[in-house]
Amino acid sequence: MSRRWLVILLILPSALFLYARESDVRESDSVKVYQGVALKLDIAMPIIEAARSAGKIQDYELALNVRLLNRFYPTLELGYALAECEADGAHHNGHGAFARLGMDLAVVKKGVAESNLLVGLRFGNAIQNYDLTNVKLQTNYWPSEDLNFYNQYRYDCWGEIVAGCQVFVWKGLHLGWYGRIKLLMTRNAKEGKVMPYYVPGLGYRKDFNWGFNYYIGYRF
Repeated sequence: MSRRWLVILLILPSALFLYARESDVRESDSVKVYQGVALKLDIAMPIIEAARSAGKIQDYELALNVRLLNRFYPTLELGYALAECEADGAHHNGHGAFARLGMDLAVVKKGVAESNLLVGLRFGNAIQNYDLTNVKLQTNYWPSEDLNFYNQYRYDCWGEIVAGCQVFVWKGLHLGWYGRIKLLMTRNAKEGKVMPYYVPGLGYRKDFNWGFNYYIGYRF
């Protein structure tokens, strides 16, 4: 059932986009530079994370973008995440905020202003507070020891390549989705520090990661 709904969510914006393209009226040559600002709410990540982590990971996100010249979308994405997970017997419990700043480009030059295919880049960063407990210390001479690290702070940053689709629905209301490929930049820990297993806005700590967002938005 969850796969069926995911397929529907993926197909709906694309189908609406094709319909909007068919019913498009050719734009005039004069185009305004500033064409409004949109506020978008992600409804996919809370569902995806809740499903695969049984509610132990929660991820909430809002996005704000400005439309310029029908093609350019400077974008700011803000969010907050809570994560409780385990890896190699150690337990991670943390929470923190994240932000991404970037630009989207409309692939189709002429078309309905709100309906288009988008590609873009993001720079993301996150700061969080976390505990790591039951971390096993292995030595050649002494038995293994479990260590606990409390009240740790960590800053991480990464880059993203994004691609997606947004479609006009009614008045300022629109739907859309993004697929993301993420490259982690902060890969080392400071001396005496331990790195978290989960990074808000990035996901599980990996050199390469992926993400998916499904937005409901309104342009003012």
